Amino acid sequence: MSTVDSVPDSARSAVPADPRRWVGLAVLCASLLIVVMDMTILNVAIPAIDADLHPSSVELLWIVDVYSLVVAGFLVVAGGLADRFGRRRMLIIGYVAFGAIPLLVIVADSPVALIALRALLGLGGALIMPSTMSMIRNLFTDARERAVALGIWGAMAAVGAGVGPIVGGALLEVFTWHAAFLFNTPVMIVAIVASLLFLPESYGAKVRWDALGVVLSIVGMAGVVYAIKAFGKYGIADPTALTATVIGVGCLVWFARRCLNRPEPLLDIRLLRSRELTAGLLCALVTSVAIAAMMLLIAQWMQLVEGYTPLEAGLHLLPSAIVSGILSPLAPRIADWIGARTVMAGGLFVGGLGFALLYVIPRPWTYPPVAIALVLVGAGMASLAIGSAVIMSSAPAERAGNAAVMEETSFEVGNTLGVAVLGSIAAVMFARLVAPIDLDALGVSRADAEAARESIGGAITVADDLGPAGAELADAARAAFTDALATVGLVGAALMIATAVIVWWMTPRGMSVEGH
Repeated sequence: MSTVDSVPDSARSAVPADPRRWVGLAVLCASLLIVVMDMTILNVAIPAIDADLHPSSVELLWIVDVYSLVVAGFLVVAGGLADRFGRRRMLIIGYVAFGAIPLLVIVADSPVALIALRALLGLGGALIMPSTMSMIRNLFTDARERAVALGIWGAMAAVGAGVGPIVGGALLEVFTWHAAFLFNTPVMIVAIVASLLFLPESYGAKVRWDALGVVLSIVGMAGVVYAIKAFGKYGIADPTALTATVIGVGCLVWFARRCLNRPEPLLDIRLLRSRELTAGLLCALVTSVAIAAMMLLIAQWMQLVEGYTPLEAGLHLLPSAIVSGILSPLAPRIADWIGARTVMAGGLFVGGLGFALLYVIPRPWTYPPVAIALVLVGAGMASLAIGSAVIMSSAPAERAGNAAVMEETSFEVGNTLGVAVLGSIAAVMFARLVAPIDLDALGVSRADAEAARESIGGAITVADDLGPAGAELADAARAAFTDALATVGLVGAALMIATAVIVWWMTPRGMSVEGH
């Protein structure tokens, strides 16, 4: 166990600050930047992947979503390994995995192979993510400095979300979609060297290994997310989805009871008794839901409806990242003025207004009002920086690793649910809006008709194959997709505004980023 981690909060000011802390923060922020970029870099590559591998709508969602799902499932395991064997050591192992696994994309020639590759990448991401926040807690013993550091860390999440599509778009201008994966390898080599030079090793509280708990957490989250996807595609009566729900929820309940009944749990769920920590986790979860869905669906709208190139789509997604990147480091100072509760709840509310704008702007959409929606969602994402500071300040120092795992789990599950829930809503609405089109009259075969109703990418491909006769189908598909996104805007707005009210209620009035 590291010296800093074992010191109570009341005595932490007596621990000398690590002189490498700001350089170490830069390395950790770069780690987060790459991991978040890997979540969003694929967004602009989806149309190219769709055209090349012809995945079904569910396979397409799994290609995007399985990475976050695996990261979320293995975070508990990774956090325990990092506490036991060293956070820097696990971080570097994660870097190695993140750099080596993408090379397998060279032989990935089917949707299933690509899903498997993304799942393996998730293992590397799981080793990287929890170490970043717990090491920030270790590096920054002063609560105010830590809040600033976490604000910068949060800004990197926003920058990564914005830069990912641009990098992906630039690569796709020159190379095939495979380059979106191969980009990781040279960057990870630099990250390994920087970590060895600038990051000190640290350890957390060691607990007895719980193999059954690990299995329960992974199976539980996988079952629940699969059920959400299946419900979206096949309806609420689908037996497979119902079975997955029972298995997933059952495993998660069993996992929670097991953690509550063990003196040294793999994940200390008792931390959720803290209202402010729970409010911070809720903020992280819903903010991640919003940004994941927004970046994925709007990127597709820009390319498949507006006709932007991948690079143009990435550049047009920048407003969200720019605003969040500016506001996130300033969030602690703003919280000093108006309170952490106001910043967290207010950020969620502003993000909800961004989603609501998608519903109210007239169709067909043009870019300027969509850009305003992106700005509002980006401003809302800045509240994640305060949520992170509240989470880390609310947890005892010896449980910093558990708090970090909880936040990263919320972040990853939020990304997963954002794609699964809001992505499924968009897919269902698109299918319903396209259904009335008489595809037989256009000369579309039965197999192509199913593809046209699966996704907008499939509809555009079928329309292109029809030649001039496909113009009607293409126009109808683009209008249907825009209307489907408007419905997603309404659902997203309701979710974020409702969460803002709950976070306001749960967070104590006097709560600050220093935990008092």
